[in-house]
Amino acid sequence: MPANILVVEDEPAIQELLALNLTQAGHNPVRALSVEQAQMLIRETLPDLILLDWMLPGMSGIEFARKLKGDDLTKSIPIIMLTARGEEADKVRGLEVGADDYVTKPFSPRELNARIKAVLRRRAPQMTDDPIEAGGLRLDPMTHRVSGNGKTLELGPTEFRLLHYLMSNPERVHSRTQVLDRVWGDRVFVEDRTVDVHIRRLRRALSESGHEEFIQTVRGVGYRFSAQ
Repeated sequence: MPANILVVEDEPAIQELLALNLTQAGHNPVRALSVEQAQMLIRETLPDLILLDWMLPGMSGIEFARKLKGDDLTKSIPIIMLTARGEEADKVRGLEVGADDYVTKPFSPRELNARIKAVLRRRAPQMTDDPIEAGGLRLDPMTHRVSGNGKTLELGPTEFRLLHYLMSNPERVHSRTQVLDRVWGDRVFVEDRTVDVHIRRLRRALSESGHEEFIQTVRGVGYRFSAQ
């Protein structure tokens, strides 16, 4: 699944190269030359991951990372720091403020893509194309197919995204608000009860293979996926 990746880099040539590399890897790059521009873009749409240069005009990348991790709205967005600084102390400093990884310039596109995929797999597994299997239920993001015990199941696009998110984060309880943010997007204003409607549709589709009980209601809290 393509990830929306915010590239915060003040050197236009490097920014252009990064954007091209991300596009070729199947992602959607969004570009900012400064922290101020990045903040405007984040207010419009939350990215799935941020590539953040250390040396930026005005506020530094390290200070911006600290600010992002201190804000409830943005603290869960994974950050990969990009910098020419290779000293161990600088790497530690970057990780201490909440960065998920640290890539030293110059780096190869292959290395960067591998780091991005690893971070997304760890922090936002629903953004990767890796198939997921649990208890005889299989979801393949590449082919957009779901099967249960070898039987193909018919899911609508929203139900597919909902199942992908829940299967990517098993055993965790998700509130309706969290599900809306991650499946519909935080800038889409719909009723919380919309989640209930799509949960019912998802269960109906999974009942064809006997997997409807994998979608559990936690009374007063939300929903979870459990193959236990």
